[in-house]
Amino acid sequence: MLIVDSHVHTGVNWSEPVDVLLYQMESNQVAHAVLAQHNGNYDNSYLLDCMRRHPGQFKVVGLVDLNDSARIKNLESLSKQGGSGIRINLRKENEWDPDNPAFKAAGELGLIVSVIGRAENFASTRFKQLLDNCPKTHFCLEHLCRSPGGDVSKPPYDAFEAALECARWPNTSVKVPGLGEILGKPHLLPTGYPYDTVPPHYEMAKRAFGVQRMMWGSNFPPCAAKEGYRNALDGVRKMPLLQGGDDLEWVMGKTAAKLWGFPS
Repeated sequence: MLIVDSHVHTGVNWSEPVDVLLYQMESNQVAHAVLAQHNGNYDNSYLLDCMRRHPGQFKVVGLVDLNDSARIKNLESLSKQGGSGIRINLRKENEWDPDNPAFKAAGELGLIVSVIGRAENFASTRFKQLLDNCPKTHFCLEHLCRSPGGDVSKPPYDAFEAALECARWPNTSVKVPGLGEILGKPHLLPTGYPYDTVPPHYEMAKRAFGVQRMMWGSNFPPCAAKEGYRNALDGVRKMPLLQGGDDLEWVMGKTAAKLWGFPS
């Protein structure tokens, strides 16, 4: 089965160098990965260099200052250098605006917009206005729309359900992290895999988006401070709700390969 990691970080001024990521990928039979620039770093040269040094293995989601007067030229430059997308942080409202022409320009250049935020941000009228404004731009929602932490075993899930309404726009997809992103660390760690339950958020996302718009993403290396890379992979790979038909193949690799342009 093809495995594509749709959300990893690497760098030299923050995060881990790509060699550490390559070790994890090789150890876990992960064929490809999408390198997402970490917030606050507009120098995408390291990610682009990683992509060039490992042809066919990586795609790059860079960071571009959308308030810069040269933002369209910077988008064009990123695209010409082989970039596949840009990243925005909905929590930093001063850094993005639904009427910013850069979002439409990204779609025209074939750049995907990878979006980080809390469930409340995805549920906002402001973000949904952005989706309305840019029907030809694809928006990939990170971290399962950042489901709220704490006791997630009990409803209500009002903010999360409102965030999942973004699935009504056909130009959206969602990244599916390991359970450590949702559940946090167990008070007492068992031997082996750390979780014995799956919160309802994954099933809710499946109902909203469908498996052909869901893709696994480890969130390396922050996942190392949670359940670890292999557990972040196995938690989704062994999830009962994905064991029917070809559901697992789509979530673990086919969706990301189709969206980002990896060989399937």
